[in-house]
Order: sequence, then C-alpha cells, then structure tokens
Amino acid sequence: MLPALSPAETEIVRLVWQLESATVQEICDALPKDRDIAYATVQTLLRRLERKGYVRHKASGKAHVFTAAVKREKVIKQTVLEFVERLFGGDPVPLLLHLADSSDLNPEDVKRLKKSIQDKAE
Repeated sequence: MLPALSPAETEIVRLVWQLESATVQEICDALPKDRDIAYATVQTLLRRLERKGYVRHKASGKAHVFTAAVKREKVIKQTVLEFVERLFGGDPVPLLLHLADSSDLNPEDVKRLKKSIQDKAE
C-alpha cells in the first residue's frame, strides 16, 4: 500500500500524470497561474513523491525528467477505499447517495450511473 499524499503532493502527481513526463520547470509552468509555488518547493515535493513510490526520474543532461511510477487509477482506488473506510465504515452507499443528491448530474451522468449499477447487479 502506498503512503498517503498531502494536498500539495496530490497536485504535483496529478500534473505528472497529465504531462506524462516532465522536468521540475515544466511542472512549475503547468501549475495554475494563481498558484504561487517556488521551484524549490516543487523539487522538494517531487523528491517526497519519489521516496513514497509515486514518481521516478531519469537524468537528461542537468535536468531530471519525472514520470509516474504508479497508475492514476491505482491511487484513486486506494484513496477512495481509505476515505470510505474512514468516514463510512467501508460502506460506499452513503457516499454515493450524498454525491447523487448534492451534485449537478446531467442526464448523461445519470445514464452512466444507472448502467454501472445495473452491471453490478447482474
């Protein structure tokens, strides 16, 4: 099991997944413009993510190029399962009901959810 991510680490690993491979500078450039985060901070976060097993790097000249060491889907699955266990004692139904009640679902979303539920019932 992978160690938990801080919000800042999550933001950086999401960019690594999005970019597929990136230097520290490329990740800094991909951050939202209103996000004031120093180059050295991004570098530190990437080192932490590497120690935790989320990213890896290869040297390319003087730069390090970072790539994901774990698939996005695996992290989402683990994180959601931990969240459901912590808040709902492992029962996902209250979370699903909350999301359905409090989200602006369009007809296509509802159709996808119905299909997923129907597939599980079969």
